[in-house]
Amino acid sequence: MIILELNKVEIDFCPNCSGIWLDEGELELLYSIDKSDSELQKLFQQTTSSKEKSYKCPICRKRMIKTQFSKTDLILDRCPQNHGIWFDKGELEKVLTIKSNSSSEKILSLLKDMFSYNKSQEAE
Repeated sequence: MIILELNKVEIDFCPNCSGIWLDEGELELLYSIDKSDSELQKLFQQTTSSKEKSYKCPICRKRMIKTQFSKTDLILDRCPQNHGIWFDKGELEKVLTIKSNSSSEKILSLLKDMFSYNKSQEAE
């Protein structure tokens, strides 16, 4: 994992799979909203319909819970102990696009700049 700092948030990036780990509260920080505001958390609903492989939390090593984001087909992995959320390649960008505000638009732009090298390598 490579640790990148974005908007005072440490983003753990996996160069092998292009996945991103955000610790508890970091998604709220990216949106520049108060962690105690449960509005964002209400958008995550546990699902049992996913056939995706379940990952283990990098902090507690427990199997993560599959969660559906905002009534979309986007399935994310969330630690059952609330240590954080795992985003497969491109999923964080989708989340930031779905729940858009001025802060998330700035972050999206930064993410695209940060990972443009990765995307250009795939096109070759």
